[in-house]
Amino acid sequence: MSGRTEGGATERDFSKFSFVFLLLAIFSLILSTPSHAAPIDDQFQAWLQTDLWPEAKSKGISKKTFDAAFLGVKPNLKLPDLVLPGEKPTTPQKQHQAEFGPPADYFAEKIIRAVTTGGRTRESANARVLGLIEKRYGVPGDVVLAIWGRETGFGAAKMPYDAFEVLGTKAFMSTKKDFFRTEVLAALEIVERGLAPVNAMKSSWAGALGQPQFMPTSFLKHAVDFDGDGRPDIWNSTPDVLASIANYLVHYGWVRGRGWGTEVTVPTNVSCSLEGPDQGRKISDWVAMGIRRVDGKAFAASELKAEGFLLMPAGRSGPAFIVTPNFYVIKQYNNSDLYGLFIGHAADRIAKGDATFVGAWGAVGDLHRSDIAALQRALEAKGYDVGSADGLPGFKTRRSIGVWQSKNGKPATCFPDAGLVAQLK
Repeated sequence: MSGRTEGGATERDFSKFSFVFLLLAIFSLILSTPSHAAPIDDQFQAWLQTDLWPEAKSKGISKKTFDAAFLGVKPNLKLPDLVLPGEKPTTPQKQHQAEFGPPADYFAEKIIRAVTTGGRTRESANARVLGLIEKRYGVPGDVVLAIWGRETGFGAAKMPYDAFEVLGTKAFMSTKKDFFRTEVLAALEIVERGLAPVNAMKSSWAGALGQPQFMPTSFLKHAVDFDGDGRPDIWNSTPDVLASIANYLVHYGWVRGRGWGTEVTVPTNVSCSLEGPDQGRKISDWVAMGIRRVDGKAFAASELKAEGFLLMPAGRSGPAFIVTPNFYVIKQYNNSDLYGLFIGHAADRIAKGDATFVGAWGAVGDLHRSDIAALQRALEAKGYDVGSADGLPGFKTRRSIGVWQSKNGKPATCFPDAGLVAQLK
């Protein structure tokens, strides 16, 4: 079970009596497991009928839809980030999402090349639709293709979960119950409105739907009928899938005519703690500080006047970038710097060929999430803003590390490591 650890036993010499006692204890534990699960099932069913159903009814969901959605559904205790009844939430030791693991693994060539080669193939096959989408929404086709490829392998990935099992379980007992309660109600609305039948509502372990991996609320806000058949179908219609992704990005502020960013070199006298979407400067100012594109080209004159942001997702142990507001629009799809960078980089490779980053990823990202959370709490205690002590090294955590390192006479790396965790604990 998530967040729980076994502990407390010490080495001892077992006599024949203690060995028998141990066997009896194990047998008792095996027998007790179903009786522990059964009350949770009962609590879940009671919650469905006395808590969730009244709100669903008030939002126009029929009893027929509600009962069909939860027919035979039980809480899935294998999902991550659950809090069992009577327990308190804890920071998981391990990180389940690849977006917050080692950057080098996330950008493994076999992973990104599958997206880029697949994207080029589908760019040709869907050229007319992509052209119409870019004309209407202003989002380049290669960006849309990169997201499609990353999310579900261009629709090839199978969704193994029942969305109502996932969303219901998480609304009942996850660390983000309110978030998932909103999502399960939205999923019920999708079925109620006839946009998808119950048996089509298959999802990821997080409850995301269809080829673009939309949460149910995102489906209701952003899904587009682009093939003209009268309903948005993000499960089977490629035009609807592609247009829905573009529509999503536009909703969050995609700037027509600007790219996402470019890889740069950052001189040692420019602090890595200057990164973040709240520390933007004119790109001409970054250039004046000595930052240069790695391809040796000058920034376009129109870009020099525009705002850019420093991005160093692995601190000094990885490539650096100057990104545009469009990078942070991409992050609205999945709130991870590595995800946003993957999409931008893959889009470039779909459009221009398979060139890799110039900068190399160092040996970072191998700490337990719980260790990073401990480091964040220590920084918070010293007055630093780390965003949240959630064990995820986002830009606020990275730059706070850099500021602390500089103040304490250490080289600013802007990324957590084992030594830093030990010093700050």
